[in-house]
Amino acid sequence: MTIEYATLAGGCFWCTEAVFKDVIGVQSVESGYIGGTVPDPTYKQVCGGDTGHAEAIRIGFDTDQLALGDLLDIFFATHDATTLNRQGNDVGTQYRSAMFPANDAQQAEMKAALDRAQAASDKPIVTTIEPMDVWYPAEIYHQDYWETSGRSNPYCMAVIPPKLQKLRKSFAARSKAAVSA
Repeated sequence: MTIEYATLAGGCFWCTEAVFKDVIGVQSVESGYIGGTVPDPTYKQVCGGDTGHAEAIRIGFDTDQLALGDLLDIFFATHDATTLNRQGNDVGTQYRSAMFPANDAQQAEMKAALDRAQAASDKPIVTTIEPMDVWYPAEIYHQDYWETSGRSNPYCMAVIPPKLQKLRKSFAARSKAAVSA
């Protein structure tokens, strides 16, 4: 088993984390902050929009089970890559759509995935490919949020189930829940 890490920002990390936890081949998902200027930012600081950080997830995946290109196609299919600095009601640069390649090979895969997404969309894709930066894990209460707290959070209940439904419909062979059903 070879584990590779992909760092992606697609809005609220609670919502993106929940999607990728259900993907076959994903070994870990950590919520955190990347791409800003303030060292060791807090959730409150990042939510304020003044640090430059994005809410993001760092996905550890088994390359024998899941190719980076497939993971990125799921990323583009399960968030709105056509709205600048916005996902639904979440507005600000902290909710931007961005990818942070760890190396040149990831950069090439991310560019190819962005091109595929653009070819499939009738609107411009605004997802950026930004330089890898310092990763700051989010506070512990943000980790595994859907499993621990999200089902009692009205925001999560409104946003996450439709994302999971899209994953399970469009990528049924990649969804743990769809395969086990």
